Amino acid sequence: MKTTGIVRKIDELGRIVIPKEMRRVTDIKNGDPVEIELEGDRIVLTKYAPTCIYCGKDSGITEFRGKKICFVCIDEIKREM
Repeated sequence: MKTTGIVRKIDELGRIVIPKEMRRVTDIKNGDPVEIELEGDRIVLTKYAPTCIYCGKDSGITEFRGKKICFVCIDEIKREM
């Protein structure tokens, strides 16, 4: 992982500011959802993009019973029934 030399302090509410240049490079805009994951002892932030629970596709997504599913997988399920 590349070090940027940028250091930020966490405020009393646990917030941290992501530098503008990093947000620009990753196309994260105000109001965008960000996924927070742990990888070992690292905290990883990723711009959230919903994906199909079956194939992992990130376009043509809808929600069914609280789960994300793409229209291609919906069609496959219909054909198998």
